[in-house]
Amino acid sequence: MRGSTLRAAGLVTVVLAGLLGSAFALGRSLVPDPHPSAAGVATSLTGPRYGDQPPSTDFPGGTAGPRPSPDAEPDAAPVPPDGDGPYGAMLATGSARVALTFDDGPDPRWTPQVLALLAQYGVRATFCVVGENVETHPDLVRSIVAEGHTLCNHSWKHDVNLGKRSPATIRADLLRTNDAILAAAPDARITYYRQPGGAWTPSVMAACADLGLTPVHWSVDPSDWKAPGPGAIEATIRTQMGPGAIVLMHDAGGDRSGTVTALQQLLPEMVSRFELEPLPVGNP
Repeated sequence: MRGSTLRAAGLVTVVLAGLLGSAFALGRSLVPDPHPSAAGVATSLTGPRYGDQPPSTDFPGGTAGPRPSPDAEPDAAPVPPDGDGPYGAMLATGSARVALTFDDGPDPRWTPQVLALLAQYGVRATFCVVGENVETHPDLVRSIVAEGHTLCNHSWKHDVNLGKRSPATIRADLLRTNDAILAAAPDARITYYRQPGGAWTPSVMAACADLGLTPVHWSVDPSDWKAPGPGAIEATIRTQMGPGAIVLMHDAGGDRSGTVTALQQLLPEMVSRFELEPLPVGNP
């Protein structure tokens, strides 16, 4: 009797286990598997680089077309027929000489490469520097000055909406940048200012006049800020550059490998066709 009872109990246990297993399998089949793309996805949040900052469309003539996204920057105002830039900003060198300008630095990776190429071909250029980068890399500012290049104020942190700030804020921004430049290189001569995004306004122009800074724009823009590749950068500069041109390029604000490669290819031709000098070229 005892043996029969044990066998019966064992049979019941086996049956129950089978039923429970079947129920679990059925329930599991009704639960969808997680989407493959949802597993192991890491999100990297980074702040905007200068080359990713879109120009403001609130300025006269401003448009996001040529530069839809920090580093060609669009004209913020129509260029008058007399050849002056927006609000009278400098658009050409005023002579047959060509000025190469590099914006948004200094940058510890790209600025030394640009400096090395310029030194290789005996070319001096103009570097439009951002104050916070100057403060972080004063050694690079000293190198720029020591190698005979011109420094240009490019605002403290590349605020494309700086022109909409109060006159006091604009003036303080430019002064802070000047002070950082002079702290890094006390003998530096700061003659020029370039507005981020080319977003010139009467308030910016007034601050420049008050501080004795010449507003400088550009006439050749290869849009290297959006990294179109060295071939595209090279082609634009080659076809657009002529006597008196001010060429806009960038040595910071993003990946500038395309700019460096294009510059390496272009410099031999540039020095054979034009006299390349930094700003001021023929100016006081």
